[in-house]
Amino acid sequence: MRGYELLEKMELIHADYVMAANEEPIKKKGGAKKWWLTAACLCLIFCLTVPVMAASIPAFYEMLYAISPATAQYFKPVQMSCEDNGIRMEVVAVYVHEDTAQIYITMQDIEGTRLDETADLFDSYQIHTPFDGTGTCRLTSYDPDTKTATFLITIERWNEQAITGGKITFSVEKFISHKKMYKDVLEEVALDRVELETLTQKVMPRGFSEADDDGQEGQVTVLKPSGAICVPTEGVTLTSIGYIDGRLRVQVYYEDILNTDNHGMISLINRNTGEKINCDFSVSFFDEAEKGSYEEYIFTGVPEESLTIYDLYGDFVTSSGCVEGNWSVTFPLENTGNPSS
Repeated sequence: MRGYELLEKMELIHADYVMAANEEPIKKKGGAKKWWLTAACLCLIFCLTVPVMAASIPAFYEMLYAISPATAQYFKPVQMSCEDNGIRMEVVAVYVHEDTAQIYITMQDIEGTRLDETADLFDSYQIHTPFDGTGTCRLTSYDPDTKTATFLITIERWNEQAITGGKITFSVEKFISHKKMYKDVLEEVALDRVELETLTQKVMPRGFSEADDDGQEGQVTVLKPSGAICVPTEGVTLTSIGYIDGRLRVQVYYEDILNTDNHGMISLINRNTGEKINCDFSVSFFDEAEKGSYEEYIFTGVPEESLTIYDLYGDFVTSSGCVEGNWSVTFPLENTGNPSS
């Protein structure tokens, strides 16, 4: 039997056999009995040490989960709440039906006001299940009186199999909050009088909304930043405007995105009609420190001579930074609490 198969079978061991291994054996002659006792002792040691290691050594738990998710979750002890860095996380309700489980989890700031109605787990959460499936998490409400944010976790098992038994582990490493929204015309920028940038550079893209076919060896051509044209809001800087191959490009720098999740969108507003024109696609790339990110918004069908009728419109989301910690709860897949919380 291979190692991972053994681990998967360990969860099927009945507790009576483990207890029997700890009882005083009846002394009889025979090597077969001694072999059975040795095997039972090894089984007892395994069953006693693995749960402790799974609970106290994150690296061991992750290794075990990679080999056998069902075994890792079997040995993970139930912990319905936890606390770190002055933030308490707790499971308040579980609703299981057919192939779907809905779980409500709260995060409460018991030391300050670091949470609000814009709380976001910043894609730092992990959902460990004993089966294959998909999971999502979203904010559903915030109570300013108790400084508590409530999140809904939805888990669906693949192949429409019923979700029965087992335990789920949900963990979070950081969150951001107190986001600021900016939605307005960039009055400081007059497109008909701005100096258009002509210098370009090749960069490795961090991401893009649509593939650009002018790449060479994985690189793409973008404008070279020319300095701060304007700063519409803290953490966001307009750094370049110009044309490449007849396409209008507007470049924006988002500061410290790994901690702030600063992001946004640039559009054009027709002064005569009020029509809003979104970019056709965009490409983003890191700065030299790989902390901040440039994003270049690309418009087709907007010739230079038509810029006199357009205003730049910015739609940005920024924050002051993230709160880090180590929060993890493990709970059985059993209906508890009020699913409509």
